Amino acid sequence: MESLPDLLSRPEGKTLEFKRDLSSPDGLIKTVVAFANGAGGTVLVGVEDRTLAVLGLPEPLKEVERLVNLVSDRIEPRLAPELEVMPWRKTHVLAVRVFPSPSRPHYVKRLGPEAGTFVRIGASTRRADPAQIEELRRFSRGGTFDEETRAEFDTEAIDFRAASECFAPVRALRRADLLTLGLTALHQGREVPTNGGILLFGARRAEIFPESALRTGCFSGIDRSEILDSAEVSVPLPLMIAEVLRFVARNTRRALRVNGARHEEVSEYPVLAVREAVTNAIVHADYSQRGSPLRVAIFTDRIEVDNPGGLLPGLALPDIRRGVSKLRNRVIGRVFHELGLIEQWGSGIPRMVRSCREAGLPEPVLEELGAGFRVTLSRVPTGAPELDAIDQAVLEFVRKHGSAGTKDIAAESGRTARAMRTRLRRLVDLGLLVVVGHGPRDPHRVYHVARR
Repeated sequence: MESLPDLLSRPEGKTLEFKRDLSSPDGLIKTVVAFANGAGGTVLVGVEDRTLAVLGLPEPLKEVERLVNLVSDRIEPRLAPELEVMPWRKTHVLAVRVFPSPSRPHYVKRLGPEAGTFVRIGASTRRADPAQIEELRRFSRGGTFDEETRAEFDTEAIDFRAASECFAPVRALRRADLLTLGLTALHQGREVPTNGGILLFGARRAEIFPESALRTGCFSGIDRSEILDSAEVSVPLPLMIAEVLRFVARNTRRALRVNGARHEEVSEYPVLAVREAVTNAIVHADYSQRGSPLRVAIFTDRIEVDNPGGLLPGLALPDIRRGVSKLRNRVIGRVFHELGLIEQWGSGIPRMVRSCREAGLPEPVLEELGAGFRVTLSRVPTGAPELDAIDQAVLEFVRKHGSAGTKDIAAESGRTARAMRTRLRRLVDLGLLVVVGHGPRDPHRVYHVARR
């Protein structure tokens, strides 16, 4: 488990929450359920969530015993989180470490499976909707939505001509390949289409999956108040990427870059970043959701790419930034990979980040929004906070020592403690430092470099 200072230096998020005490345990139980249903996480009991004041617990061993009973009595299927009493000055904090569970979905027993299943969205714990509960069950069974069969249709539901045209640049497609690609599957001795087959090349795809169309829009400002151009892209999924890139190209500016005697056009947004954002949205969308289509919105300062479906259970934002990948749709992913639309699993996000950096633009913003996911590509470079030599020296001093108090930092910088407090407050506001202590008047408060 991470050390207490390391945990306190992080903001609350998908895998971390602070609780003042166990006086109202309902919220903590829901958070434990949400962590188990997702990427796991740690709850620190004895820390004020708003001020990060470490209040501690007067009788931590009694609280451990109480929490063991609460988790055992109130959660189904049963969980066994790791509990650790962590010393902090003259008191103690209880760390509750919850691991991603193979027995999802867990739920609060008194509420039942439908009302008592919770998931983690960002730094909040929310009740799971029916689609999320079904996905948790599906994930535990080891299946995916696009692999499920549609016994009410026959293989004619797959537009073989459209599929053959998509595969033509790669290889000749045979009807037997529909089965090996997962576009069809055997059901009670009969070959029938899968959800993935219909989503990719369905002859009646728009009728069966109306949300599978991708909606694009270009707006005149930084909000959706006035639309300038729009289109609904309803071609087979592998062809959507090119259609969206054409829409983006006609609604964004291009610059002329002179390189010696040669001129070349440069897109306002890196084409690679836009392509990867759209590809990821198509491949990782939750097509079982109703009323949540794929969307690409162009504003004067950014492009937003939205898809239904948050991160899969077991994944958090830091994971996908490192290239960790789990496929929500195995059939769609397999076809995209064979068509060369995906190079290798997990490489899309790192490539997107790298292309934005090389273009001098901010890194893409990745967000879970409710039951969906958004990638935002910004056109306007966001400059780093202006730091003078003293600011940089303060950050280096704190980084070198792991943590430091106001007096030590002031002495190192040759400034008064009063002047240094103002500077430290600014660095905290900028998100560069995190302060840990009992409260604003705690003489033993220390600063840590913020972890991102």
